Amino acid sequence: MCELLGMSANTPTDLCFSFTGLTQRGGRTGPHIDGWGVVFYDGRGVRVFRDPLPSATSPVARLVQDYPIKSEVAVCHIRQANVGNVCLVNTHPFVRELWGRYWVFAHNGQVPDSVFKPGGFQPVGTTDSEALFCDLLNRARATLTPESTALDWARFLAPIAADHARKGVFNCLLSNGEWLFSHCSTKLASITRRAPFGAAHLRDAEVSIRFDAVTTPHDVVTIIATEPLTRDECWDCYAPGEWRMWQRGVVVTAGGQ
Repeated sequence: MCELLGMSANTPTDLCFSFTGLTQRGGRTGPHIDGWGVVFYDGRGVRVFRDPLPSATSPVARLVQDYPIKSEVAVCHIRQANVGNVCLVNTHPFVRELWGRYWVFAHNGQVPDSVFKPGGFQPVGTTDSEALFCDLLNRARATLTPESTALDWARFLAPIAADHARKGVFNCLLSNGEWLFSHCSTKLASITRRAPFGAAHLRDAEVSIRFDAVTTPHDVVTIIATEPLTRDECWDCYAPGEWRMWQRGVVVTAGGQ
């Protein structure tokens, strides 16, 4: 299975600490050696980094670890391939434009025997994940509008995610840069950091940080990951079937189970 990492914050924040922990699982402390990717939102723009090499040894991943790109929303994925060849075109996260916004999707799991109606969005690669993403956007374009709110999208996405989870495994992250939707089919956890900030140590690397040295008292930053990334913080594990819609670091609506 693959692993996911997402961030929702109320202020531009870098992902270096969490990203460093996740990348170790791509060939050093974990088996996810079939590529990795991360997308950072910058207003309506996106910075996209993807590489089919293992994240633990990828020179591009090292650049991202050392480059403090600040964003309010980020989506990351490390891949253990089960559908589709190991190549750049099959590397998550996937990005598409809809209604003048970039939409970003990353998926962990398999949804076999899915049937998709033809539409304007078509997959470029051969993964079921990209096909699911394209189908979702085709349905959204037929159902929602550019003015649809995060709550509208949550009501639209929740039954689709539940249906995919009944057919297979559908852990996912989806964002348009304003909000971040997360769905747990089997495994997902989150942690929300706010004042008073403390210290944390990664599980997968000898790296620690004092958040009070790099934050303000007003900051709220939520990290979502397949498995907790730190060993001395209390992570909140999703229940199977649970979904949460995040905006500026906090849950605006949730459901499932």
